[in-house]
Amino acid sequence: MSSQALRVLTQAQADAFHENGVLTVENAVTPDQLAALRADFAAWVEESRGQAESYGKAVDGRPRFDLEASHSAVRPGLRRVNAPVDVSEAYRQVARDSRMVDMVADLIGPDIRYHHSKINSKLPGAKTEVKWHQDFPFTPHSNPDLVTALLMVDEVTEENGPLEVVPGSHKGPIHSLWHGGRFTGAVADDVAAEFQKKAVKCFGPAGSVCLMHTKLAHGSAPNLSQQPRTLSITVYAAADAAACSPNPVPSMLDGEIVRGVEPNRIRSTAYEVEIPEYPRGASFFLQQEAS
Repeated sequence: MSSQALRVLTQAQADAFHENGVLTVENAVTPDQLAALRADFAAWVEESRGQAESYGKAVDGRPRFDLEASHSAVRPGLRRVNAPVDVSEAYRQVARDSRMVDMVADLIGPDIRYHHSKINSKLPGAKTEVKWHQDFPFTPHSNPDLVTALLMVDEVTEENGPLEVVPGSHKGPIHSLWHGGRFTGAVADDVAAEFQKKAVKCFGPAGSVCLMHTKLAHGSAPNLSQQPRTLSITVYAAADAAACSPNPVPSMLDGEIVRGVEPNRIRSTAYEVEIPEYPRGASFFLQQEAS
């Protein structure tokens, strides 16, 4: 992070993020912004009731709206919206200009660019589980100054499938997501077992954001409650971090500078990582389910 005056976070919060690789902050968006996000997602859930399989078309031709296998009109299973910024002014505005963006700039700024966004949702009764992984092997850059901002569109509780993280794991190795010659999107079982022993759950009221370092190990369990758990997830990169693989969730905002200016330089850090496999289906959930 460049030397700069913090806009939103305190120095103690910034220090905690860099030490632990994760920080949860309330009121990352305004009440009006949150209401607009919730209204758009509710409309998409209603729309999904009339669909039998994943549908819509993102800019790369893959489905925009990803449905669970158990999806039905009675119990919808809309689990992923790819690049909601392309089809929602509310999500586009929050990704470009909100307290959440200022927080990211405090951590890896002052110059930051949008990389990609999606919505991950676990509706009541959803079976979706996110296996342990790190984000960086999905989106390697010339340096690891990337932050995944997980905005809580719904309240996140212990019962509705909260994010689980291993604090400090961003300082450790980059774990392979390739096993048996296949890209699984998840770490090896023995590594996952060790992560689970150290797991800490991240909770918060709607409107909170969990800011997560790109190398932090994380996963989440199914939603066992009757309350939805919807996260709007936006990934930002330091503007001098150059992408080393295709964007897995491309959108109309690809590479847009959302804070600061274009530095016109690339900063590199020594590391090794296997080239990720571009998702073929609607989302990486399909890659994890096949593992």
